[in-house]
Amino acid sequence: MKAGVKGRSVLPGFGISMGFTVVYLSLIVIIPLAGIFIKTAGLSWGDFWDTVTNARVVAAYKVSFFTSFAAAAVNAVFGLLVAWVLVRYNFPGKRFIDGLVDLPFALPTAVAGISLTTIYSQHGWVGSLLEPLGIKVAYTPIGITIALMFIGLPFVVRTVQPVMQELDKEIEEASVMLGARRLTTFTKVIFPELLPPLITGFSLAFARGIGEYGSVVFISGNMPMKTEIAPLLIMSKLEQYDYKGATAIALVMLVISFALLLITNYLQWRSSRRMIKA
Repeated sequence: MKAGVKGRSVLPGFGISMGFTVVYLSLIVIIPLAGIFIKTAGLSWGDFWDTVTNARVVAAYKVSFFTSFAAAAVNAVFGLLVAWVLVRYNFPGKRFIDGLVDLPFALPTAVAGISLTTIYSQHGWVGSLLEPLGIKVAYTPIGITIALMFIGLPFVVRTVQPVMQELDKEIEEASVMLGARRLTTFTKVIFPELLPPLITGFSLAFARGIGEYGSVVFISGNMPMKTEIAPLLIMSKLEQYDYKGATAIALVMLVISFALLLITNYLQWRSSRRMIKA
């Protein structure tokens, strides 16, 4: 065999499996997304611009993206803490808490929304305690952020936890033996290893929050210009048979979400390269 010529794979079936992969991704992902572009193309540029720059639509964009980003940022911090506790410590009820992390995956989003609204409303368990302090949670952006924190936490924990379990403790011990303090060991040895999966978990939680509907629609109050989210506005357009308007709003969300995911993937790639060079 000549140098530079790659031999055939030991495992057969690449052509068939690749074909199924392309067909499956096309049917489930590419074609539906292409349909958004095709449907929106039926609008003139003026109609499209008027639709996506309407004051109510812009306000819904701001609520959706701001609360999703805030919830993902909070989950990045506390998700890392939860993963740290589950990996590094043994305590009674550990398996129960570990299973509890996945509850938002299994729980219907509508049930989560109703439960959070009941707890954080003015007469709820938590809301009644916050009301005398002048803090209103339900039917405010704060309530939306809490709902998105609830559904986004597992994404951070489950992406960071496996990497944390594979960390070589001998490197940490060597750092301590060389005189490094605990904070220095964490920031210089441990955290660089956790940064790529942490960015991945953040981006997944952020992407899920942007499109979340069921758990948010109850606690948000759906007040236009204040707590109305973009997915709800899309549903309203569909109920009015304004399909082109709905796809126009969805197209803007798709483009912005894709751009943000590209940025987070780039940051993850940069952090991985730095870790390899180090």
